[in-house]
Amino acid sequence: MTPVLLVGWAAAFVGTVLGLPQVVRLVRTRNVEGMSLPAWQAILALNVAWAAHGIILGQVNLIVPNVLGLASTLPILVLMSRELRKNLALVMLPGLAVAGAMIAVDLALGTAAYGLVALLPALFANAGQSLELIRSHRVVGVSPLFISGGVLNQVLWLSWGLLVVDAGTIITASVTLALTLFNLVWWGLRSLGLRPFFVVAPVAAPVPVAVVAAEAETAEAGL
Repeated sequence: MTPVLLVGWAAAFVGTVLGLPQVVRLVRTRNVEGMSLPAWQAILALNVAWAAHGIILGQVNLIVPNVLGLASTLPILVLMSRELRKNLALVMLPGLAVAGAMIAVDLALGTAAYGLVALLPALFANAGQSLELIRSHRVVGVSPLFISGGVLNQVLWLSWGLLVVDAGTIITASVTLALTLFNLVWWGLRSLGLRPFFVVAPVAAPVPVAVVAAEAETAEAGL
């Protein structure tokens, strides 16, 4: 097996199993703390669009992980929509719409243009996850295997893109790698006790007038 095939299929394997730890954790705990719904909607778009990109290039190692990746992405979106009490069709629609736009660019403008466009949902997905890791009260809903696997996945895809000289893969994997590294480091810091940032303090509920009056009477009686 050539180095290109070896790296390509290694990336395909990691991409295929990447979402499984997150599915298992979500099924087991039903806890979505630290998870970003917009990020997973963007991942849906990436799965669909990159599978189509693989079909266009005739690269099976792009097609397989993204098609099989839907086996993780779709259940996660279903479970998140249930836990967050959101309509499933409305949850799926943004990702599918973005995927359609990415495929159109790939067909009309070529792989380099596709790489630049594909970078946007990849950035959005990882930045959305970054934001949740920063501001969520807890991050127990996020699987550490999913976070660390994301870094390994991007390292492998970047290596493959350099070997086959595919501009789309190189552009997307380079920037996404930086974001996945940030998420891994930040998840580690939060797990070690770092407090959330940019959290809006909860607004205190108004005290009923009757309670205020009762407290005043008690105070007067005490005097």
